[in-house]
Amino acid sequence: MNLVILYVASAVIFLGLDAVGLRFIVKPAFEKQLGDWLLDSPRYGPAVVFYLFYVAGLLYFVSWPAVTGDWSVGRMFLVGAFFGAVAYGTYEFSNLATLGRWTWGMVGIDLVWGTLLTGVTAAAGVWIARAFE
Repeated sequence: MNLVILYVASAVIFLGLDAVGLRFIVKPAFEKQLGDWLLDSPRYGPAVVFYLFYVAGLLYFVSWPAVTGDWSVGRMFLVGAFFGAVAYGTYEFSNLATLGRWTWGMVGIDLVWGTLLTGVTAAAGVWIARAFE
């Protein structure tokens, strides 16, 4: 399997879905708690770095082992979802522990979103890349 196709497919899926989720799920919930802490426009440099590294980590820990291990789509989703829960959970629970305005509701929304987003990305990215074999 071509690693470039796998990376590009996964990145497009992750970015596309996350753009929708951030706009319609995460941002409205976070605005209630963070209000004036949120920027009018995101800082794109750090966002690009996050997305590039996150997708690379997903490929390293989930997607490539799925390809070489011939995992089912269901297994790819579950392992991807676990990776997402660990990554998003690290961010969310660290914020809950250290930031006064962070709430359990914010943790729940972003943790569920990141878990599902990562699981779907892992499964769909490999599925698409396999179609190019």
